[in-house]
Amino acid sequence: MNITRMHNFFYNSKLGQNFLIDSKIIDKIISSICPKKYDFMVEIGPGLGALTYPICNILKQLVVIEYDKKLGSKLFNNLDNVKVFINDALKFDFFNLTRYSDKKIRMIGNLPYNISVSLLIYLFQFSDKIIDIHFMFQKEVADRLLAIPGTKSYGCLSIITQYYFTVQWLFNISPDSFYPKPNVFSTLVRLIPCRIKKFYVKDINILSYITKLAFSQRRKKIKNSLSSLFDIDALQKFSINPNLRAEDLSLEQYCLLSNIIRTK
Repeated sequence: MNITRMHNFFYNSKLGQNFLIDSKIIDKIISSICPKKYDFMVEIGPGLGALTYPICNILKQLVVIEYDKKLGSKLFNNLDNVKVFINDALKFDFFNLTRYSDKKIRMIGNLPYNISVSLLIYLFQFSDKIIDIHFMFQKEVADRLLAIPGTKSYGCLSIITQYYFTVQWLFNISPDSFYPKPNVFSTLVRLIPCRIKKFYVKDINILSYITKLAFSQRRKKIKNSLSSLFDIDALQKFSINPNLRAEDLSLEQYCLLSNIIRTK
């Protein structure tokens, strides 16, 4: 069955599927992931198996999580070393995967754009069970994950993600590498959990709250956007310029502010 016929048979427009079809990009992705025979690898959203088939030829076992029952049950049921879960990755209990292996997880996926951010945030809670993640994101989302202070893309997602992970840009992927073609470029990103956090945070929920509050009024100076939490003297006491805007503060400074609130 050629790619067009396979697409027409399996495609579900409600799931926002864009199937990877470019053999050169597939090889480049696999080379970047560098799977080893005894890796405990989990693929989320395998699509038509562009990565699944070549990777399962390397691994002793591959775990696949597929939301679409039609895809999961038809494409991979003949692969002895592929364990398929027909499940929603946003609800999947990754802690339970330890019954299949005592190793930490290497995770890969070409994610539908409409769930990519939600899934990444969901995976924060499992970060201590993960070795690395290789995900394809919409380029705009990848730019936010990688963003540094003082840039337009820098925001809440940048800060919280970089608290949990070291984020590495690998390469961009043209719409021509997918069928059907998306309207935007994709980016392959590697995320490596921070085993020792760069900055200590007493309560991650407070860090999340402060960043959301600051960036909800990102053009205002923090003496105004965070005025319900800190007065000018308090900010200056901790060497934070009250005239800065949300995008100017570093991860370290947001961690400091969250710990001050937690102490209070």
